[in-house]
Amino acid sequence: MKFIARAAIAALAAVTLSAPALAQDKDAPAGPPATEPAVFTSEGTVRVDGKTITYDVTAGETYFFDDKDAPNASIFSFSYVARGYSDPTNRPVMFVFNGGPGSASLWLHMGVVGPKIVDVATDGPTDDGAPPYPILDNPHTLLDVADLVFIDPVGTGFSRVLEDGDSADHWGVDQDARSVGNFIRRWLTENKRWGSPKYLAGESYGTTRAAALAEELTGGYNDVALNGILLISAILDFEGSRGFIGEIGLMPTHAALGWYYNRVDRAAWNNDMDAFLADARDFASDVLAPALLKGQGLEPEEEASIIGRYSALTGLTEDYLRKANMRVDVGRFMKEYLRDQSLTLGRFDGRYTGTEVDDVGEYTWDDPSGYAMDAAFTGSMNDYMTRFLGIDITRPYKVLPSDPGRNWKSVSGGGSTGPGYTNVVPGLGRAMRHNKDMKVLLASGYYDQATPFFAAELSLQAHGVPQDRVIRTYYEAGHMMYLERSQLEKLADDMHAFVTGR
Repeated sequence: MKFIARAAIAALAAVTLSAPALAQDKDAPAGPPATEPAVFTSEGTVRVDGKTITYDVTAGETYFFDDKDAPNASIFSFSYVARGYSDPTNRPVMFVFNGGPGSASLWLHMGVVGPKIVDVATDGPTDDGAPPYPILDNPHTLLDVADLVFIDPVGTGFSRVLEDGDSADHWGVDQDARSVGNFIRRWLTENKRWGSPKYLAGESYGTTRAAALAEELTGGYNDVALNGILLISAILDFEGSRGFIGEIGLMPTHAALGWYYNRVDRAAWNNDMDAFLADARDFASDVLAPALLKGQGLEPEEEASIIGRYSALTGLTEDYLRKANMRVDVGRFMKEYLRDQSLTLGRFDGRYTGTEVDDVGEYTWDDPSGYAMDAAFTGSMNDYMTRFLGIDITRPYKVLPSDPGRNWKSVSGGGSTGPGYTNVVPGLGRAMRHNKDMKVLLASGYYDQATPFFAAELSLQAHGVPQDRVIRTYYEAGHMMYLERSQLEKLADDMHAFVTGR
């Protein structure tokens, strides 16, 4: 997740989906002539809650074929299946992926869900430094309650378009959902698991994919009924991430960071962060939203009052808010908030800080919360695959390649009515209405500026989404809340409770 240039920062952000539709990409690099899919098997053990779990690992390619039976794409996956469960109807399976779009699944794989994790979680924001990056047994893995399948979509990891394929069949919101959906159906068939309880877990753009998959998997008569979807650091409605609507969804995150940096008067809220953030939400929706809609139609006295309240809730100065016309997007906040200390803030996690070549710009060039942890995950994933799993593939494992991560656009938007912003909420709501047992877990970090918690809340409050089956959990951390030790444990506990019905 390294984002050095501003353009690269934008690449991971799901807001890149507002760009034009991806054109047919006949020039995309294709794989060599297909032979047999590469498959590597191994086994392992891990202790969770005092119980030793023995599991089988299958890491390998799944080939897909066109209507002439020519191989056109390969998806690489990592399957962990615990031994000792003879009845698949009593053993859930969870399909896990990350975001981008165009990211491999290593972040959730090596960060919180898998049986092995990189030892990078700390008691606060810090840089990952240089190797070694120890790989440890994960006592928080979900393998005790579900078998796990980590999916690297086409163009990421070792997954690829083959010589008879076309990347345009996989790179796009709807295309991606069909591609990953085909893999899930294939895995269920090959592993005789159609009768198992089924869960999806996605992070960042992976939540967009999960919601789009909910509609793709349950539509028609070859449907895959889902028991639940875990949305970790969610972005679902991209119209809500742009312009002043996006700034409304972001403002409570800026308030949370004001609380973290002690730039607000905590005593005014009796040191109660929950009450403080409730007021920030109310201000964003009930005061700031109509004020930005009115624009220059605001009376000076009303504008001054709103700016004063905005300042009190975030710690931004009234002078800055006035000059900015109360329009504070992510990049502006990252550059401005600690400018007096010559520091910039992280986008994925605003608690991370960094320095730049000068202090005069309006926007940042680096994301301190991106370059603070990417080396550990990239290094440990490659180390894990080669030393632990015995994977002998010499082509690069693509962590976050640029090709699949740009120019994504959904025409249908998972249920929207035209070529506007992608919005997968209608499709998610439809899937929930067609399946009375399907539930959703929304896991949000308070300090995440990439996928703000309030924006995700607003998206899921849309009509058509059964509110009694949406569970919301919050973490005093950022986008990757599992980078903080205490929040890693909380997230793992919440995910366990969601799957087990606790």
